[in-house]
Amino acid sequence: MLTLSPSLLPSLAAAVLYAAATIYQAIRMAQGAKADKRLLCLLGTFAVLGHSAALYFQLTRPDNLGLDFFGAASMISVAIIAVGMLACSRLPVENLLVLLFPLGLVTELLAQFAPSGTVPLIDEEPGILSHILLSIMAYGMFTIAVFQALLLLLQDYRLKNKHPAGLIKNFPPLQTMESLLFGFLWAGWILLSLSLISGWLFVENLFAQHLVHKTLLACLAWIVFSVLLWGRNRLGWRGHKAIRWTLGGFCLLMLAFFGSKLVREFILHI
Repeated sequence: MLTLSPSLLPSLAAAVLYAAATIYQAIRMAQGAKADKRLLCLLGTFAVLGHSAALYFQLTRPDNLGLDFFGAASMISVAIIAVGMLACSRLPVENLLVLLFPLGLVTELLAQFAPSGTVPLIDEEPGILSHILLSIMAYGMFTIAVFQALLLLLQDYRLKNKHPAGLIKNFPPLQTMESLLFGFLWAGWILLSLSLISGWLFVENLFAQHLVHKTLLACLAWIVFSVLLWGRNRLGWRGHKAIRWTLGGFCLLMLAFFGSKLVREFILHI
């Protein structure tokens, strides 16, 4: 008798809801109209609930947590989407959801159906879990900042070429978009700082062989974002310079987490 994985139904439900929300919002944006925020958030909320339920079944083990490459990507994406929807309740950032919902769709399906590599088991000590949670929140906030930077880049390009209609018609003013970007960057920088501090406090050896690359790259990313925020505050950095620094710091974070994880699980099998 065929036994279905308990994560299959919530995973598929989340994927359908993410797809429906993405298609609906994309159609409204193509028409130059605003999507109904309440409907969008309703679809997103149920998608996040299904996504979270699927993750619970995918990651839990009898005595600990198993966090493989695709499971980690899925967990980060659902955290990003949850933060994005919370931000939508107070800030005009619903345009970000047209990028975030497909991210949730892809990562959840990969976590459900893609073959996993070596599955690292995570100790459930409170200090270690707090470090992991802070790292995920920091990565999620910087991911939102990157998507905001890409939308800002698109808006700037369309305005300079005198094509302000269509997709960007309902965007907030350029100055507001830039202020939102730096708000996300400040939040991400604070969370990344707390993540690094908790790592020093609770991880036995941050410079062990399997952690040294992740630690150094995360510290480099922290320096890049620190310089960017200092440049914004002291030198008034904005526009393309701010976007380049944002993308550079985010690439370092991606290498820190996903680069080392990909190599360890699928190449070295450790």
